[in-house]
Amino acid sequence: MGQAIALETGVATLGNMEAIQFHPTAIVPVGILTTEGCRGDGGILRDVDGYRFMPDYEPEKKELASRDVVSRRMTEHIRKGKGVKSKYGDHLWLDITILGRAHIEKNLREVKDICESFLGIDPAVDWIPVRPTQHYSMGGIRTDHRGESRTLKGLFSCGEAACWDMHGFNRLGGNSVAETVVSGMLCAEFISDYCESPESNIDISTKTISSFINAEQEKLEHFLKPKENGEKAYELRRAMEDIMMAKVGIFRNGNDLQEAVDELRDLLKRSQNIEVKCQSLAASPELFNAYRVQRMLKLALCSAKGALERTESRGAHSREDFPERDDKFWLKRTLATWVSPNDLEPTLSYEELDVTKMELPPGFRGYGKDMTIHHEDTQQRTDEVETLREKMQDEGKTRFEVQEALMPYNSQLPEIYQGKNERLREKFDD
Repeated sequence: MGQAIALETGVATLGNMEAIQFHPTAIVPVGILTTEGCRGDGGILRDVDGYRFMPDYEPEKKELASRDVVSRRMTEHIRKGKGVKSKYGDHLWLDITILGRAHIEKNLREVKDICESFLGIDPAVDWIPVRPTQHYSMGGIRTDHRGESRTLKGLFSCGEAACWDMHGFNRLGGNSVAETVVSGMLCAEFISDYCESPESNIDISTKTISSFINAEQEKLEHFLKPKENGEKAYELRRAMEDIMMAKVGIFRNGNDLQEAVDELRDLLKRSQNIEVKCQSLAASPELFNAYRVQRMLKLALCSAKGALERTESRGAHSREDFPERDDKFWLKRTLATWVSPNDLEPTLSYEELDVTKMELPPGFRGYGKDMTIHHEDTQQRTDEVETLREKMQDEGKTRFEVQEALMPYNSQLPEIYQGKNERLREKFDD
């Protein structure tokens, strides 16, 4: 809701909403995730024949490839007819029985509890039915390094609600710690500083606030009015979910994405005629869902339209019709705004990235064949970074001096965190 409320201002922008990550091992049918620790500890994926298939796709990393890669390989294998048929759709098997009961009960107790409670199986004996499911959005409210919207002063956002530039178009599992601890810590300091500064003084007419409240109240009351051929919010929501999974999912292509945009536009238009049968304005799940579904559709359209326009594959965004990562043209962030309340889709613009200022220019990820159209400045910047790093290290410069030369950031931290940071087995005298 936070992203949608920001979007509806017509001022705040959302960034990279097409960047959606799928987790490979959600249990079927309830969709609860099994930790990647299952595969990290040695668990393997099997198909309908009990065959371990990941080494065929990723000979080096096997089940330890990144989430987006494993999710795509699993989907590919199911498409080949190697999924296990069930009334909840095809799935594959996660086998952790090979780890032994002692290991599971000591290190994977949560997985054992989930399997027993929601599937009625013992994962020390039985294989776990799994398939990929939507897990995380790398997109969100576009912010600066302080967590403040670049276009709407005083609006702060962090974590999964924000596009803060930590993940790019993919998110590694361990980055959740950096996001909650680092991003949360830094943004909290900036928010606190902002609230204590004169800059945060609010000079807004009460008429503006009253007008917004009245408009939202009228929206709620409109849902309760009898309508000819009134729409059911739950049906619209289910249709939206089906469109997003089928056409804006793990694998994407232009035809499906165009159909998704067209169908979501139609659902958004139909949502203006939602009718809620329960006439209570309080404690009504039906009204609650009706109030949310229009905003869900707007966010879905931001994702679908962004994916349609981005004619490349990058991170978790995989286009079957554009399999290459195109750094030459698409090294840029997608920005989405909702200009008018009557619009049926977002307005997109783009924010260019400057390779010549990067400490780590974009490179080959290391999976299979290099499918990258490289930016013309990438190799030159890579050489510059390596040369400067070697020169400064030969001169006996500290890692802080090297960092300052390559990509300075200390001045962008809250004052309390601008000192030197110690690492393990590293002790400063001052």
